[in-house]
Amino acid sequence: MAITSTQQFIELDAIKEGVVILKNKSLRGIMMVSSINFALKSDEEQTAITYQFQNFLNSLDFSLQIFVQSRRLNMTGYLDKIKEIEQRQTNDLLRTQTAEYRKFIGEIISSGSIMNKSFYVVVPFQIVTVGGMTGQNAKNKARQTSAQAIKLDDAEQFKHAKSQLWQRMEFVALGLRRCGLQCVPLNSLELIEFFWGLHHPTESENGYYPQIPPELVQ
Repeated sequence: MAITSTQQFIELDAIKEGVVILKNKSLRGIMMVSSINFALKSDEEQTAITYQFQNFLNSLDFSLQIFVQSRRLNMTGYLDKIKEIEQRQTNDLLRTQTAEYRKFIGEIISSGSIMNKSFYVVVPFQIVTVGGMTGQNAKNKARQTSAQAIKLDDAEQFKHAKSQLWQRMEFVALGLRRCGLQCVPLNSLELIEFFWGLHHPTESENGYYPQIPPELVQ
């Protein structure tokens, strides 16, 4: 029985210059998006935000994906810092109080009641080239070949495709800013950590990320 590698089921092919390249040679840009507490807004503000978001969706001529990630809040670094303070305390009473505080925070985190939500928007771009064909034949051929004919290892073609993707991302960011949201595109290192965390949720929640060699970050 042949053994199938897990990587065969992952559509990700490469990450280059902050761009995700899938196996079908289509591109994806990922932006982290801020959040707003909609429930605390007045009725007028809620109506305005809803109206702006509706206008934003209606203005799109391409699909996009909204991804929400819920993880237990990572307090590993904070707890380590508290432990260092505890060890440096010379006063026995302060050392005991610091230890109790660290234990209290640890118990809250272990209960899983503190969650951290992250919001992302995935913007796609796909190049279709059908040379020497027009009309319905070209449309049918485009559906079959999609972007596979594009050689994204070619510097000029990749630069052009990335520019088109970036224009879409800027358009999305502008529309979301009108809703009171801020967007930040993920760079190559952040994208690697993002995808690694998706497939290793337990380790990422504990604050562990593998050391990535600089030569792998393009």
